[in-house]
Amino acid sequence: MIPKFVSLEGGEGSGKSTQVKILSNFLASNGYSVLRTREPGGSSGAEAVRTLLLSRSWDPLAEMALHFAARREHWSRSIRPSLEAGSWVVCDRFFDSTLAYQVGGQGAPREVWDQLRAALLGKVAPDLTLLLDVPVEVGLARATARGDTNRYETLGSEFHRRVRQTFLDQAKAEPGRFAVIDATQPLAKVSADIRDTCRARLGLP
Repeated sequence: MIPKFVSLEGGEGSGKSTQVKILSNFLASNGYSVLRTREPGGSSGAEAVRTLLLSRSWDPLAEMALHFAARREHWSRSIRPSLEAGSWVVCDRFFDSTLAYQVGGQGAPREVWDQLRAALLGKVAPDLTLLLDVPVEVGLARATARGDTNRYETLGSEFHRRVRQTFLDQAKAEPGRFAVIDATQPLAKVSADIRDTCRARLGLP
């Protein structure tokens, strides 16, 4: 089977990181080689940019440019070589997060996002994007309970409502790539829905 690139998206507290781990383990247990990765990050240069991004607030355009610089490095150094070597890639966030957070949440121009995506990634896109959707209040409560609040989690409910709506709008605009998963369900049910979606969309056994 041709290796696939799967991204998991969602707001704060949606459970992405946990489900990335579970899906990666499921694939590996079925004999697939898997790269489990994240954004921003996933390569040495991109991880350095991640540290910068999370250390302070940025002008929205500068922040978006930094995300795409890290993403280009991640794609060229980690994701593309892994796919070419026959490994599946499961990624915690990709370019849809920049659209949701920097464009939808912070108000950076959509046309700049489009231009950066085209210039740095061309036609690159995940084969499947799983959007783990939770109401903002639920997600923020979960994030707070984790006890490791990041800069984005402090930006207020209205910011996060814009982020969630941008994700949902993008899923509606690209139903062939997106699948929306109800992440308010118990963890095991979310994992089962993700596996079922991957079987239906990507031909997994």
